[in-house]
Amino acid sequence: MSITAKNIVKKFGSFTALDDVTLEVGGGQLVAVLGPSGSGKSTLLRIIAGLELPDSGTVLYHDEEVTDSHVRERNVGFVFQHYALFRHMNVFENIAFGLRVRRWPKDEVEHRVNELIQLVQLEGLGRSLPSQLSGGQRQRVALARALAPSPKVLLLDEPFGALDAKVRTELRQWLRRLHEEIHVTSLFVTHDQEEAFEVADQVVVMNHGKIEQVGAPGEIFEHPANPFVMDFLGDVNVFHGRVEGGRVMLGDLAVDYPDQPHQEGRTATAFVRSHELEIARSWNGRGSALKAEVVQVNPARGVVKIRVISADFGLALNVDVSWDRFTELRLSVGDHVYVAPRRVRVFVEDYAI
Repeated sequence: MSITAKNIVKKFGSFTALDDVTLEVGGGQLVAVLGPSGSGKSTLLRIIAGLELPDSGTVLYHDEEVTDSHVRERNVGFVFQHYALFRHMNVFENIAFGLRVRRWPKDEVEHRVNELIQLVQLEGLGRSLPSQLSGGQRQRVALARALAPSPKVLLLDEPFGALDAKVRTELRQWLRRLHEEIHVTSLFVTHDQEEAFEVADQVVVMNHGKIEQVGAPGEIFEHPANPFVMDFLGDVNVFHGRVEGGRVMLGDLAVDYPDQPHQEGRTATAFVRSHELEIARSWNGRGSALKAEVVQVNPARGVVKIRVISADFGLALNVDVSWDRFTELRLSVGDHVYVAPRRVRVFVEDYAI
């Protein structure tokens, strides 16, 4: 079951939540909608679900237009951030609720619910109340309830946002495995970039009611379409300078930029991810580097995060180094270092490398 939203516009008073948004989700795909607060991602999800009506535009499930169809007619499974479980019902009855409303026969309800309890790995907890479950278990109950009537489409709005970091990591890995097993067309909203990139087949990046880029996770990370996407995805250092004569000049740094060979100068913005900066106590003279001073050292699990300030450039930079490299350098606050980019992404109007 594919999903198509065409030219969707939605306003709340003078605020434009969605501005001529078009999105296609292929059948069986798991697609993440990613963006900052207020970007329109949850509004788009609610319109696709039928919980909101667009001011203009159309929504199709496969080739069937459902723009004006009531949510009950769309056969959509919806999972909210805060579970929305019935506190007085046990796990079994929470999952069975939608099936009983649809008047499924008793034996079919029992078979389907037991099947789902096994699918979401909650065996032995069918008679437990939500208050007796962990947050991760409650969210799996909510997902099982959404899947119970075999929906055409599964929609998830910040499904793991209320959980702690460890449980979120476990659940998103579990959701990916579950999707590979059931292959229901799924669209989920998140502001967690790591979550979107780990779970989804395709990622949709939104900002100010518009779609900035759609693509596979690797494509978007390696080839961001514009400065917003680059800046939004991960820890980046931003440089401002000019391009001229095939080079971009960023203060004391000079980087080759063959896409602009002409001599006339143009304003440029360059982005370097924190793990793409090289840091050293001395410089070998090959290429250009910034002199800087270490102002903060923060061991952060798999990497060591080092913050430096370049007085000449007037710029603070974040550098991620491996533990092996950090042990080799033995850096401390106050040490003088040299910093140079291994990779730079430059945006000059419509040009980018």
